[in-house]
Amino acid sequence: MPQNISRRTMLRFSAGMAAVCATGLPALAADEPAKKIPIGLQLYSVRTACTNDLPAVLEAVAKMGYQGVEFAGYYGRKAPDLRRLLDQNGLKCCGTHTGWDTVQPKNWDATVEFNKTIGNKYLIVPGLPGAREASAEACKETAKMFSEMAAKAKELDMRVGYHAHGGDFKKFNGETAWDIIFANSTDDVVMQLDIGNCIGGGGDPYAILKKFPGRATTIHLKPWGKRNAVIGEDDVRWNEIWELCEKPGKTEWYIVEYEEDPAKVDSVKRCIENLRRMGK
Repeated sequence: MPQNISRRTMLRFSAGMAAVCATGLPALAADEPAKKIPIGLQLYSVRTACTNDLPAVLEAVAKMGYQGVEFAGYYGRKAPDLRRLLDQNGLKCCGTHTGWDTVQPKNWDATVEFNKTIGNKYLIVPGLPGAREASAEACKETAKMFSEMAAKAKELDMRVGYHAHGGDFKKFNGETAWDIIFANSTDDVVMQLDIGNCIGGGGDPYAILKKFPGRATTIHLKPWGKRNAVIGEDDVRWNEIWELCEKPGKTEWYIVEYEEDPAKVDSVKRCIENLRRMGK
C-alpha cells in the first residue's frame, strides 16, 4: 500500500474490509452503476426491408450495434436458415412474436423446436383473440392459461409472455385488462410492455413498471409524442424507464420498435445511436 496514504483513508478501508469479512459478501459502492442491458431490434420495424432482403437487413442491423433481433414473422425462411443468418452476423434472437394459436397444445412442440433451433427462449404472444380479453373474467382466465404455458416453458428453459397494444389498457370497473392479466398470472409470465403502445392506449408505463417489478423481462422501446420522432427525440421520460428496468427490474433485453418507416433502416440506426448517447 502506498506510504503516503492518509490515516483517515486507512481507517475507512479497514472498516470496509471488516464489513466484507463479516458478511462474506463483496462490498457494493453506493453509486454502483445499473446493469448493462443488451439492445435488440424488433424486425417489424423494418418489415418491408426484411421482405425484400432479410440477409442484408440483418447484416446492417449488426453493424449498427444491435446485439439481437426479435422476429414477427420469418419471411418464408426455415429455422436452420434463420439461425445461420443470425450466427453469420453475431446476432442473438431475443424473442419471437408468436401467435396465440402457436403456443396451444396442438402446436406447442413444433413452436418449441423452431425456437430452440434459432436460439430463442422468449415466446411472446403479440395479441389475443377478442374473447380472451372481452371482460374482467376473460382476462383472469387468460392469465391462468398464460401461467400454465409459462410453467411448461420453464421446464425447457424458455419463457412465455404477452406484448402490449393500446387496447390492453381499456378498463373494467377501473382496472385495465393489462393489470388484470398480470395481477392474476405468475411471475414466470413475461410482461413485455411496449412504452409507446401503452401511453398511446391511455396507460401509464412508469406506474406499471413500479406495480410489477421484475416482470418486464423484455421491454419494447417505442417512441411516443412527437410525430416521426425516434427514441430520445420524443416525449417519453426515458431516464425513468432506465431506472425502473435496471435497478428494481430484471429486464434482460431492451428491444427497439420503430414503426414509421418499415422500408428503410435509417430510423432504427438513429434510435440506437441515441440510446448509446444515453449510455445504453
